[in-house]
Formats: sequence, structure tokens, C-alpha cells
Amino acid sequence: MQNLRIAVQKSGRLNEDSMKILKDIGISIDNGKDQLKAAARNFPVEVFYLRNGDIPQYLRDGVVDAAIIGENILVEKGTDIQFIERLGFSKCKVSIAVPKESNVASLKDLNGKRIATSYPETVKKFLKAQNITAQLHQINGSVEIAPNIGLADGICDIVSSGSTLFKNGLKEVEVLLKSEAVLAVSPKISSDRKAILDKIQFRMQSVLKGQESKYVLLNAPNNKLDAILELLPGMRSPTVLPLAEKGWSSVHTVVSKNQFWEIIDGLKANGAEGILVCPIEKMVL
Repeated sequence: MQNLRIAVQKSGRLNEDSMKILKDIGISIDNGKDQLKAAARNFPVEVFYLRNGDIPQYLRDGVVDAAIIGENILVEKGTDIQFIERLGFSKCKVSIAVPKESNVASLKDLNGKRIATSYPETVKKFLKAQNITAQLHQINGSVEIAPNIGLADGICDIVSSGSTLFKNGLKEVEVLLKSEAVLAVSPKISSDRKAILDKIQFRMQSVLKGQESKYVLLNAPNNKLDAILELLPGMRSPTVLPLAEKGWSSVHTVVSKNQFWEIIDGLKANGAEGILVCPIEKMVL
């Protein structure tokens, strides 16, 4: 069987998050320092460690079959490359920022201004759609310094926490797009390798679903059981088991972490006791 060739960022946070999800789905990679390629011990996969900006071309050429890559890179360099799964990590924004003392307060104020960026295609498309004309300076590296040295009136770059903007005396004036890691696929992938990728995608979906959910166990008085069950979504329906103590039942269910506290408040208000909340490592649907 041919190995699936999957690319990940060579270093940085996206590399760490990518290797973590591969580990979480049971793929063991032996990668030494400065290795450019490593094979899995227990799965037909080879991992290629590449520069993020080079990955779209490798996918396009079929050098790699799939990649864990920032969506922002696909918007900039790989609009012809499809992705098949959002992975929920390495979230960021691509934003325009200007010096705090700048008189630029909105998008229309960028007309005629100079913008330094590592994402020229993304900025060009966005400004054109907004009917804004600006002069772009492409910079690879520390874009934030451009306004301080008089090269540009503003910048467009990745923003994660916003601390880099703050340290460089910049303020965000426009968000062009929001990005996260995605699982992208080469248009030249073979059917055999696509079958392997399907297995990887299924495992990733199980891990991601688990991260979004909590397993909840509780004791419910039988006279309030119907009201409590109304509060619980469950995958199909909650599991209800009689307790040794007469008039009580044990209820087991899965709850979305986004709804968690509202549901817990409702359960307590309806007499639920002994509520236990457990993380879910993986959830296979």
C-alpha cells in the first residue's frame, strides 16, 4: 500500500498543534530535529515538514497528498485547493492595523494610503471588493515595523492575541478574514491514498467532536425526570437507569460545552444531584 504524504508546517504553533492531533488520532511519528520527512510507525503515512507558504504549490503539483495548513494561506496562495475539514485550532485573523495616533479610523480612510503586508493577494482582492485604492508593499517577516520606519501608513498581517500590535503601537481597523487550521487535499491524490485520508478525517472528526462535548452523569428524582430529560439533548436520547434508592434514577448524557452551564443551572433547578462532568477524549458517531 502506498503511504499517504501529508504536509505540516515546519515549525511554530501550527506545527505543534498539527503533530498533537496526529498523535490524538493514534498516529505515531518519529521525527528528529531538522528532519524534513518522517514516516509513521503504525499507519501508512509520511509527514513532510515544509514552509507554510510553500505547501499550496506542493499540493497543486501532487508532491504531497494532503496538508494541515492555515486557511489564510489557502486564501492567499491556494484558492484552487480544496479543504475537507476545519480543525478548530491555530485560530487567527488577517487584519489591517495602523499606528494608534493615525487618523485612519475606518476602511474608507485607507484610500490612497500605503499598506505593508505578507498577504498581497488577500489584501488586493479585499480592497478591490470594497472599492478602495491603496499602494501595497510586500514584506516577508516583521511587517509591524513598517509604519515606524516610514515605509507604510498601515499593515495587514495575522493577528492572534493582539499583543504584537499593542507592543508596536498599532490598532486594528479592519478584519479581512478569520482563519483556522484546515485539512487540505491535493487535486492529484490517488484513490488509494484518498482512502487513507478518509480514515484520517474520520478519526479527526471523532477527536474534534469529543473536544466540543462533555459527558454528564447525574441523579434525578423520578418526579422531576421528565423536566430534566427535556433539558438534555443527548446524541440520540439520554440513558436512564434506576438507582437502588427508590424514587431516583441515574441519567447519563452528552452535552455541548457551549450549552454546558445553562443546562447545569436548569438541572440543579429541577432537583438533580450528584452531577458529574467528564471530558470526552474521542466520540465516534
